[in-house]
Amino acid sequence: MSLVVSQEEYISPGHMACPGCGATLAMRYVLKGLGKETIIVLPASCWSVIDGVFPYSSVKVPLFHTAFETAASVASGIKAALEVQGDTETTVLAFAGDGATFDIGLQALSGAAERNEDFIYVCYDNEAYMNTGIQRSSATPYGAWTTTTPVRHPKDRPKKRILEIIAAHEIPYAATASIGYPDDLIAKVTKAKGISGTRFIHVFSPCPTGWKSEASLSIKIARLAVHTKVFPLYEVENGFTFHINMEPKNLPVEEYLKLQERFAHLAEQEIAFIQKNVDEEWEHLLKRALY
Repeated sequence: MSLVVSQEEYISPGHMACPGCGATLAMRYVLKGLGKETIIVLPASCWSVIDGVFPYSSVKVPLFHTAFETAASVASGIKAALEVQGDTETTVLAFAGDGATFDIGLQALSGAAERNEDFIYVCYDNEAYMNTGIQRSSATPYGAWTTTTPVRHPKDRPKKRILEIIAAHEIPYAATASIGYPDDLIAKVTKAKGISGTRFIHVFSPCPTGWKSEASLSIKIARLAVHTKVFPLYEVENGFTFHINMEPKNLPVEEYLKLQERFAHLAEQEIAFIQKNVDEEWEHLLKRALY
């Protein structure tokens, strides 16, 4: 599809994000896809800080701060209220981190997806609870250092397959996206806007603070995640139809890991184990996907 990216900016300069923050780019691109007729529901997250201190806000659309576990249920309620008022134009966006999506808010999200509530849910995934001190979440990948999975005891479980879990509710649209590929991300948001029902977009969002990486490398790391097959870009329609959106370059996973100090403690055999898992998951995806 032909994509025209809006020149309008819906985030003001001077927000409170760390340098190189992927979550800020994620919000910027998502709002370019949705436009000004949008209401954001924001659970506790880094973005609760990035937005700024009341009564100020770095975003130029209405934004509702809510509790950690309630993004999907609050979005459902706001959409119902808009319908009562006859407003069919405003898009309701739940914008949550991996902690509020993979863990604390999963019950509310599952309930809303099962009912096929009419809103877009974007999870910006920085793979830990960054705002509260870099604690591990169920999005933290195998082998990663966090403050609750220290070097001697790094994460020993795989990352939860959140897209497959949400897509299994047979919602109309689910997709992965990355701040490393803004055109793809904005195109998916634009596509989701034109669909009714629950739509879910999982955005890969590097965090230099928590990943102990150079702020200037966030985009490079995001692109390496795609091309090492750590984070493939794909869509799932109605729970069953898979489409891969970008062919990876099959780079070794070490190229991605070595730019992040959270993986610096890994031995050669552990990197080989991660490579094996990445290759197996890619083959698993290929079997279900259409080109």
